[in-house]
Amino acid sequence: MERTIRVTGKGKITVKPDTIRLRLSMEGIYPEYDETLQKSSEIVELLKDLVEKQGYERKELKTLYFNIDTEYESYQAKDKSWKRRFQGYKYVHRMKIEFPADNQRLGKMLYALAHCPVSPEFSIEYTVSDPEASKNELLGKAVKDSLKKASVLVEASDVKLGKIINIDYSWGEIDFVSKPLQEMSLRCCEPDESYSASYDMDIEPDDIDITDTVTVVWALED
Repeated sequence: MERTIRVTGKGKITVKPDTIRLRLSMEGIYPEYDETLQKSSEIVELLKDLVEKQGYERKELKTLYFNIDTEYESYQAKDKSWKRRFQGYKYVHRMKIEFPADNQRLGKMLYALAHCPVSPEFSIEYTVSDPEASKNELLGKAVKDSLKKASVLVEASDVKLGKIINIDYSWGEIDFVSKPLQEMSLRCCEPDESYSASYDMDIEPDDIDITDTVTVVWALED
């Protein structure tokens, strides 16, 4: 029976975020399905107009989730039984737009959102523009760590590492995200010409620390 050694290596990297991901969420309830669909479409067009005026392409505002469903409320009838009353059709639309991490750009975008006819909830995330490169670096470090540990073990055991028999890695989604601000809402207000068309933002996001593991099986030689 072939002798083997199985060692799990851990990789860790720290990356500086270079991209802002602005997530927007809108919802509303209307009596008729067609009206709900129309209103949601009108709001999307308003938001696309807004991002276009900020210098982005309309297609850069991307839909993450969209749904229309019936909405009911529960109430207690005179006979003390609980019933459901139809409220209308509710839409939920979640969108995102990404742009280079720049507080001035972010301030202008938030100012524009605050002065548009709609008031979306939003969250600000900082991420990286090339997550694949970071993932590859992370995996490389994990494999090197496994080799380093295995080398220490075989040296202490007076044997040698042979060929690699197996590499075990669970491919999961690695989220390169820093969230200095969670969900917030912007109230619509009239522009004031005495102020510049932006908000002064002073956000310095944390670096993103990511770890992952790889398990490698080597054959052992005398």
